[in-house]
Amino acid sequence: MLLTKVNNKKEWQIEELPADWDIVHVRDNTYHIIRNHRCYTATLIHFRPEEKIMLVRINNTDYEVALKDKHDLLLEKLGLSAGTTKVLQHLRAPMPGLILNINVQEGDSVNKGDTLLILEAMKMENAIKSPGSGKVKKIYVSNRQAVEKNQVLIEFE
Repeated sequence: MLLTKVNNKKEWQIEELPADWDIVHVRDNTYHIIRNHRCYTATLIHFRPEEKIMLVRINNTDYEVALKDKHDLLLEKLGLSAGTTKVLQHLRAPMPGLILNINVQEGDSVNKGDTLLILEAMKMENAIKSPGSGKVKKIYVSNRQAVEKNQVLIEFE
């Protein structure tokens, strides 16, 4: 099941369908939900923020939920999703922009989710994270360099 927050509002989508519901925090990790005139009790059992996955118990049934925002969906569309198990070869620019900061050096080992660089696009700073684990072989860009969509930024061993 895919749960997506829309425009940082109280609007959500479940697998691309709008979800109109009312959520009230009851205690600790427990919430009362009303949707389509039906009541649910939801408890957050476990949350893995680095993978954006949570285990939620709704009316005594457990569900694993993947949380994705528009940036995750864009990276997935470009083949850079964090869920893939491919061997790292190249990191490509997900959009045109300006390299503001490079957080790694050649020879560094990186883990899935590590911030490799900051890319400014449309006046927003985007942290470009490693889609997997590997070792940086070559960095093809430098600070303040303009890049194009799909341009190779970093090569891995």
